[in-house]
Amino acid sequence: MIDLDETDRAILRALARDAGQSAGALGRALGLSQPATWRRVRRLHDGGAVRGRRVVVDPAALGFGVTVFLGVKLATRGRVSLEDFERAATAIPEVQTVQHVLGLFDYRLRVVARDIADFERVLRRRILTLPGVGQVEANVLLSEERRPGPL
Repeated sequence: MIDLDETDRAILRALARDAGQSAGALGRALGLSQPATWRRVRRLHDGGAVRGRRVVVDPAALGFGVTVFLGVKLATRGRVSLEDFERAATAIPEVQTVQHVLGLFDYRLRVVARDIADFERVLRRRILTLPGVGQVEANVLLSEERRPGPL
């Protein structure tokens, strides 16, 4: 774990809002010089507090109007490895996230589709044929009030 002071936290908040801003612009906003800001950002990267930059794409704007969360319980853990399931699930383009979870289901998948008919196609032809799939429960996203952001 990396030790953070208040300036480091301010840098992280600013980068979470706009990861593409330059060290100079970031420094001006925080009252730091460009070299001092760059050194702090580099330290945050090297220490593992920052892992890359991200572009947030709006699925609906690209024609993917349906998001479904799937709970997946594996039928036979002994015959299929978790890695086999994860590898196969992450290879499906419509599957946005694969989360190994503790609870009623073994995995939680976030799946996007153009519409319900498209989701049914993905479910039948791709997800239900994944290695080891047993029980599947679907929850359709109605609205999302808060997207992931800074801690």
